[in-house]
Amino acid sequence: MIGHEIHNFARELWGINRSLTGEGVRETLDKIRNHLPNLVINSISSGTKVFDWTIPKEWHVNEAYIITPNGEKICDYSKNNLHLLGYSIPFQGKLNLNELKKYLFTLPEQPDAIPYITSYYKEEWGFCLSQNDFDSLKEGEYIIKIDSKLFDGKLNYGELIIPGKSKKEVFLSTYICHPSMANNELSGITVTTFLAKWLNGLDKRDFTYRIIFIPETIGSLAYLSKNHIEMKKKIIAGFNISCVGDNRTFSYLPSRNGKTISDEVAKHVLNWIYPNFKSYTWLDRGSDERQYCSPGIDLPIASILRSKYGEYPEYHTSLDNLQDVVTPEGLMGGYLAIQKALEIIEKNKTYKLKVLGEPHMSKRKLYPTISTKKIDQEIKLMMDFISLCDGNNSVLKIANEINVPIWDLYNLIEKLKSNNLIIVKK
Repeated sequence: MIGHEIHNFARELWGINRSLTGEGVRETLDKIRNHLPNLVINSISSGTKVFDWTIPKEWHVNEAYIITPNGEKICDYSKNNLHLLGYSIPFQGKLNLNELKKYLFTLPEQPDAIPYITSYYKEEWGFCLSQNDFDSLKEGEYIIKIDSKLFDGKLNYGELIIPGKSKKEVFLSTYICHPSMANNELSGITVTTFLAKWLNGLDKRDFTYRIIFIPETIGSLAYLSKNHIEMKKKIIAGFNISCVGDNRTFSYLPSRNGKTISDEVAKHVLNWIYPNFKSYTWLDRGSDERQYCSPGIDLPIASILRSKYGEYPEYHTSLDNLQDVVTPEGLMGGYLAIQKALEIIEKNKTYKLKVLGEPHMSKRKLYPTISTKKIDQEIKLMMDFISLCDGNNSVLKIANEINVPIWDLYNLIEKLKSNNLIIVKK
């Protein structure tokens, strides 16, 4: 089952310390390239201006921990990389408990969870721990060691172009900057990787696919700063892929426009595979769709998710794991939903009937020669479809009109094409 393959890949990536920059990002991209050999790994230098932002320094960590007054090592970065505040500057010294507490971060409402906290654009240091562990700290002197460095380096990202018959593009984007989180990070990376493998394996593609693996926010801004003019000319649809690995629900987040083909396709898929999906509005945005749909960029990018970021209790904590939250079944569901969406984009042609009046179907052996009171549902579906093939209605529009999932029409369309009854309107 493909869900198990995706889940195994997520396990392989689990222990890597990812952030906006650094060796963890490069290691992750290298492992993706094992599946996608044509993935190109690019870099942008620290200090480079990207629209209103600047590429930050590269971050590297050797070790980080706290020694308690009784000699116990806690908040050990080597045991769980969420313990260290993301982008912590180096620090070494001794503090009493009261002094140390201002550098400690917890989630009182989730006392067993280690929170995920970062300080990318202001130099700080700190540690994250569970509220239970925080409550057990004793008075006395604590030894703190953070052996890290910030330096002028590179921000890395991966790009894959899969060519199709048309230079018009479908865009897929996911991020590679969160450590030790399953739904909010690894599900997007792994599902996107396996979708790209599937796309690579197709005998033919009508559209070209632009697929990127980037650090969230700064990565999408950097990529857009280099490519947005070309992207606006070429991209006709796309999805930001995140939080597609749990098995609790499905969710939809629209583009800012809300009426793009990506939006229509996403809603159609979810209406048929999970009618009780949770529908959000543009005001609920929170990932890289903020950049792709921003004023002046205005790309047609929507999101198909499982449990949306910020909406499930384990979000941005150590509880977002590959055992309790992200499952092979959940990953397979996310993969299949987006796969169906991409198939729709490929197959959503506009057909025109080639004969005037209703075609004589029985002479083509497409309709029974003996008339009866009851019409077979498959025949009714075919005749309803033909009745709407006027050169103005796309297949998706017809599917919505006759209230069937579009994939129920694929074989019917091939049958009508082979009988020379319909033609694609150019």
